[in-house]
Amino acid sequence: MKRVFSCVVAASLALSLLAGCGASSTASSAASGAVSSEAASSVASSAVETAALPDGVYTADFDTDSSMFHANEACNGKGTLTVENGQMTFHVSLASTHIVNLYLGKASDAADHEADWLQPTTDTVTYSDGTSEEVYGFDIPVSAVDADFDLAILGTKGKWYDHVVSVRNAVQQAGIAAPADGTYTCDVMLEGGSGRATVESPAALTVADGKMTATIVWSSPNYDYMLVDGEKYLPTNTDGNSTFEIPVAALDTALDVTADTVAMSTPHEIEYTLTFDSASLK
Repeated sequence: MKRVFSCVVAASLALSLLAGCGASSTASSAASGAVSSEAASSVASSAVETAALPDGVYTADFDTDSSMFHANEACNGKGTLTVENGQMTFHVSLASTHIVNLYLGKASDAADHEADWLQPTTDTVTYSDGTSEEVYGFDIPVSAVDADFDLAILGTKGKWYDHVVSVRNAVQQAGIAAPADGTYTCDVMLEGGSGRATVESPAALTVADGKMTATIVWSSPNYDYMLVDGEKYLPTNTDGNSTFEIPVAALDTALDVTADTVAMSTPHEIEYTLTFDSASLK
């Protein structure tokens, strides 16, 4: 399966501005380690810091001081802010693969703290014209929202550059957050389309690192891809009814998805919603 993590958010918010950017990723290198206390202390303190938000998943703006360093245009300047146990991490998909590392601090300090370099994920973004592209994304530790901090970038030419960025205007996604990491089953309701298609219920639901992934098994073998938050997911099987693994941002909230069927004379995308019932979680 081609599983991607793009930049943003649950379709549960129905934020049409985010339709071109998705919510899952494949790491292109080892996940970034914990940022050292020295690197964390470099966060700019010129602005009054805001306390960490309540645990949950948010959509937020990624503001930078450069037109060359910004969120991908498919994401409309936004990324996903995850708060867990008071710790905030912001995921943003960038414009290309030309920025290969980030460092939470000044460029002059980056070379001496290679262990603290943030490593990229490979994100697939989908633009308004329907084309898709693989770009780099990053998980950035954030000590405060609505406050500027130093973030150095390393380009493909091997030179570090200083930038000042901020994560602002966080809006919490609706619905019930993920349960503890583990494997579950959960009743799922499908709505939309002609009403003839169904999905297996309960569906398998896996939670890893606080992120939920559902296994969706359709009543037909004719679905060749699904779109969730603008990201394309391919079937995980070659025989039997079409099966997909898709991200779920929240329970008890309708998730907008699109499924492409080849059962007709020409392929046809059909819009559906999937709602996962938290009360049925086992």
